[in-house]
Amino acid sequence: MPRLFVIIALLLPLSAFSATWFVATNGLDSNAGSSNAPFATIMRAQTAASSGDTVWLRGGNYYLDTTDFTTTNLPWKVINNISKSGISYLAWTNELPVFDFSAALPDPPTNRVTAFRITANSCVFKGFDIVGVQIVISNAGTQSECVRVDGGSLNRFEQLRMHDGHGIGFYLTDGASNLVLNCDAWNNWGANSFSHGNIDGFGFHSGHTTSVSNVIRGCRAWFNSDDGYDLINNKAAVLIDNCWALYSGYYPNFTATGGDSNGFKSGGYGIAGNSYPTPVPRNTVRFSLAVRNRASGFYANHHPDGLNWINNTAYANGTDFNMLCNSNNISGTNDCPGYNHFMRNILGYFGNKSVASLDSNRCDIAFNFFTLPLSITSTDFMSLDETLLTGPRRADGSLPYIAFGQLTGGSDAVNAGTNAGFAYVGSAPDLGAFESGSQLPALKLMRSGTNLFFTSTDGPAGGTNYLVASTNLALPVAQWQIVATNRFDNSGTTSITNALTAAGARRFYQIRLQ
Repeated sequence: MPRLFVIIALLLPLSAFSATWFVATNGLDSNAGSSNAPFATIMRAQTAASSGDTVWLRGGNYYLDTTDFTTTNLPWKVINNISKSGISYLAWTNELPVFDFSAALPDPPTNRVTAFRITANSCVFKGFDIVGVQIVISNAGTQSECVRVDGGSLNRFEQLRMHDGHGIGFYLTDGASNLVLNCDAWNNWGANSFSHGNIDGFGFHSGHTTSVSNVIRGCRAWFNSDDGYDLINNKAAVLIDNCWALYSGYYPNFTATGGDSNGFKSGGYGIAGNSYPTPVPRNTVRFSLAVRNRASGFYANHHPDGLNWINNTAYANGTDFNMLCNSNNISGTNDCPGYNHFMRNILGYFGNKSVASLDSNRCDIAFNFFTLPLSITSTDFMSLDETLLTGPRRADGSLPYIAFGQLTGGSDAVNAGTNAGFAYVGSAPDLGAFESGSQLPALKLMRSGTNLFFTSTDGPAGGTNYLVASTNLALPVAQWQIVATNRFDNSGTTSITNALTAAGARRFYQIRLQ
């Protein structure tokens, strides 16, 4: 009997022993960390917590200053040094914690700031803002970071908003199987011309070939002084999936910041001296969007081999797709047109230059806008209204569903692609980041007196739609009568009121997109 009791105890789930802790703007680190007596800092909560525990972050503004530095990792000073594994740091439901580092100013020569340094494994960070991260030094190139993964693996960074400071949004130097999901990085610039060229939205720069399986998905970067996403010198392949890069290399008034100014700087090891691993990692960028980046939308950045580019859309960049490679980065004279690239279902429009530095004879480039006999104009898109791009995310944190870049039904790019291993609608995949018909709006009908009230939801924000009707359900929708023309609001909703028709045959209704 005692032996049986021991077995039952060992089978109890670890979650049964987990605890919850609270951090709040009115908390004290001398408190117990309960909901009624919260801590004041994340570092105090980490000390109290164990693997499997959850730290709830209550909403409000947390102001950090020089007294909050906890460790030095030369040349950085660190405020939140997350070294204990298995802990979740989550925003309390429907509340927004904002961690403001504007007053955290280290003295030179320790001139860089890391707001969150992660050396722990299997942690979750979700739902809070990191703002105002500073750079102090004024006469040399340098950087600070909002989040720096410095050896941590299997972590998830979700719905973080890193903005309005001098820090890179997310920066990884070592660690495997980290997921950056539905995060935004915007309005991050260097302190001056010496540091503008270092401040990216997101950067993966691991010096170890073991830093495999890192993924960035559903993220946005805009108005960052250097690049939106930067993978230079990264020694293990990274997947960038369903991400947007906007306005790299610009201030919000569209004056230039002086940084490199690429949307997706997706490879490379510099030139003239930087070593790289063998085999060379093949980073992948897929289902992603680059808009009005000052230099290139998608950039291979002297990569010493090819990269994978699948279903990407570029609009109005300096160069939409710059595939520049380098045959041997140890020398400074071996730049060459891109080779060994795999490109499928690529779409570009309105760039100052569409495609640059690409050796078409040494790449697999079938089924792209620049290899197919098609014509792309503004009429191929439901909308090119850029104000939609930085709108609010959906309730689950995913990217907003907007009309920008969505293809109209008559576009040459619809069904013009080829199967690259992903789901599609129609006879073949569309070109670009957005598959038409993959999300259809819902239509509800109510009657009141002599009026019909139609409500359509889950449509592309800002997109035109048509209420169509027919007495013959078998008639092709393209032949149905247009009853009303409308536009989805920023929540993807439209409302329509129509008078009842005269008595006669019943009518069927649908919402049709452009």
